[in-house]
Amino acid sequence: MADLDALRARFVRSLVAARGGPFPGAGPADRPDPAPYADALLARWQEPQRRYHTLAHLTAVLDRVDVLEGYAADPDVVRLAAWFHDAVYLPDRSENEERSARLAERALPEAGLSARKTAEVARLVRLTVTHDPAGDDPDGQVLCDADLAVLASPPSAYAAYTAAVREEYHFVPNDAFRAGRAAVLRQLLDLPALFRTPHGREHWEATARYNLRAELEMLST
Repeated sequence: MADLDALRARFVRSLVAARGGPFPGAGPADRPDPAPYADALLARWQEPQRRYHTLAHLTAVLDRVDVLEGYAADPDVVRLAAWFHDAVYLPDRSENEERSARLAERALPEAGLSARKTAEVARLVRLTVTHDPAGDDPDGQVLCDADLAVLASPPSAYAAYTAAVREEYHFVPNDAFRAGRAAVLRQLLDLPALFRTPHGREHWEATARYNLRAELEMLST
């Protein structure tokens, strides 16, 4: 069971840190309260259609960003991107990342984040469509590695992950799901590297590729 108070506090810390100093001509007391924005996001992450993209996934991504924060240029912006990256999630829709990015573009300026940092959060959210950050994009590398680290799970956890993904797509016939899932796995395996941070390459790459190949083989039988 996710600790909602702890998650709320994590969002508040990240937003306050990312906002930095007050607006010109405004004192800190005039900044919007972050808590309602946290609660709105927490409600989204608890929607009933979710099986994998849940508070547990959000927590895991935030925890991995904490592990990787030393590689990031702006760790708190990356944390905000983690909060928004699956904030809109409807399994039968293909534009969830775009809609999540637009949600960030609406909510974060209202919450007191600068236009520059809001644009960066939205850019990072959109990057999770491909999980293919550029070599000179440390924040993108951290977010994508944190999001994909589930692929390097131990066997029982990886099986639970794949089962939860299948549950989210329960409305898709089995043959169509297997074909679509196999295409996703091949796309990931075709990347030159699944993980771009040194930590990810060292600790997650080999296990993730093993898991992906094993799942792809199972789907093909």
